[in-house]
Amino acid sequence: ASLAEFQNYVKEMKIERGFNLTDKVYECLLMGEEMGELFKAVRKGHAAGHIDPKSHVGGVAEELADVFIFLLSLANMHGIDLEQAFRDKEEINEKRKWNKNS
Repeated sequence: ASLAEFQNYVKEMKIERGFNLTDKVYECLLMGEEMGELFKAVRKGHAAGHIDPKSHVGGVAEELADVFIFLLSLANMHGIDLEQAFRDKEEINEKRKWNKNS
């Protein structure tokens, strides 16, 4: 599937399931929670990452998928074609000089 197809799927899925379609701030907060879960999943797999054994922590793949869903949802709420936004940003990035030491 293309990025546009994923983006459209998320839009349709949210309508079908009765999820938030308009509150952008709330959507950002939910995405932030998912980011926290992603960080916890990464920490769980890290040698120094001590996680409470009673804590439910999903896998990195599952948490990345959740973040991806919220990213696509936010793009939809803002009327942004995420694939085009990516292409536009990469065009800008290609002209930048990158300092790899910072």
